[in-house]
Amino acid sequence: MLQRTISPIDGSVYAERELASAQTINATLDRARRAQRDWRRTPVAARAAILGRFCDAFERHQDTVAQELAWQMGRPVRYGPNEVRGTLERARHMIAIAGESLADIDVGQKEGFRRFLRREPLGVVFTVSFILNTVIDMVVGQRSSAKAELEGLDIPEMGALAYPDFVLKADALGME
Repeated sequence: MLQRTISPIDGSVYAERELASAQTINATLDRARRAQRDWRRTPVAARAAILGRFCDAFERHQDTVAQELAWQMGRPVRYGPNEVRGTLERARHMIAIAGESLADIDVGQKEGFRRFLRREPLGVVFTVSFILNTVIDMVVGQRSSAKAELEGLDIPEMGALAYPDFVLKADALGME
């Protein structure tokens, strides 16, 4: 079975990928769990250095990221640099405060004991949130219609267009 990414720009197939089998998904999740256990044992300063290098690489590829956003989400290319800057600003801030934010918390003295609370990574968060959102969507529905996703919710929810110079209508692509 194929997964197709349809570009909202022109309705063309942007990418096709073979869907993973249950066996491949389970093996990938097992690898993610093992990697998370290793990551958990990695000191915060070392994690920060790794994530800092990721941010640097992400920044070097900002033009490619802008193109991907445009083709896969219909986001005008000229907004791509702002998306990259905003993402990097948030990521670098979180990296900068990680040491202090994740430090042990002293909960008070008790003779003969060192008492503290420690924050520890518990699991593969993205996988859990993706599964949870998928289940919620299946049960109560949290997604907009395909037409609303394509045209956006700017006017119905905010009364104005977020990008007035970039308007794509679903009916132009044969969608209702």
